[in-house]
Amino acid sequence: MDIRQDDPTAPYVADLLAHHLEELRSVMGEHAQALDASSLSASSVTFWTAWHNGALAGFGALKQLDDTHGEVKSMRAAPTARRTGVGRAILDHIVAEARKRGYARLSLETGTAPLHAPAISLYRSVGLCAVRRLSGEPAQPVHEPRSVEVIFSGSSA
Repeated sequence: MDIRQDDPTAPYVADLLAHHLEELRSVMGEHAQALDASSLSASSVTFWTAWHNGALAGFGALKQLDDTHGEVKSMRAAPTARRTGVGRAILDHIVAEARKRGYARLSLETGTAPLHAPAISLYRSVGLCAVRRLSGEPAQPVHEPRSVEVIFSGSSA
């Protein structure tokens, strides 16, 4: 698996990003908070693509919220790459980058619909746990985004 920093507006990203946005909006409606290519191009966001055997296998991003806090954004495995380890590879890369940057906290918001179950399982496997929405409100309704967060310990940050 080759993970590289990339351009979310690149033509080879367009179809997978469109699929990502359409699928989330179809399930979450107005609660879908996935970033489009323009938002993923913001200076506070670092975007990576994952490649396997020369094919785009997925993408993910890390947004800097402040000097000690980052947020995982827009993780997606290509439909043909699901259950191949691409999600784990991207998440491991993002977590490693957050540690490298010295972040004390790493957060993300995700849905709780059945579509999100594999992602939630992946997030939990690296120590992310449900806390609250990034807005500070409790995470509750099934189709409403919720926040999961890991707080790095001083020895592993």
